[in-house]
Amino acid sequence: MDTLAKTPQPPYYAVIFTSTRTNIENGYAEMATEMEKLVKVQPGFWV
Repeated sequence: MDTLAKTPQPPYYAVIFTSTRTNIENGYAEMATEMEKLVKVQPGFWV
């Protein structure tokens, strides 16, 4: 029988980011792209 996916050992943490968008962008897309780059290099980041 196949086993479940191999996952890291607990504890697990979730980070939820929310924002309120407006019609004025003020660099939102560029900042979102930068935040994504930064989070991907953090230890434990897993999709």
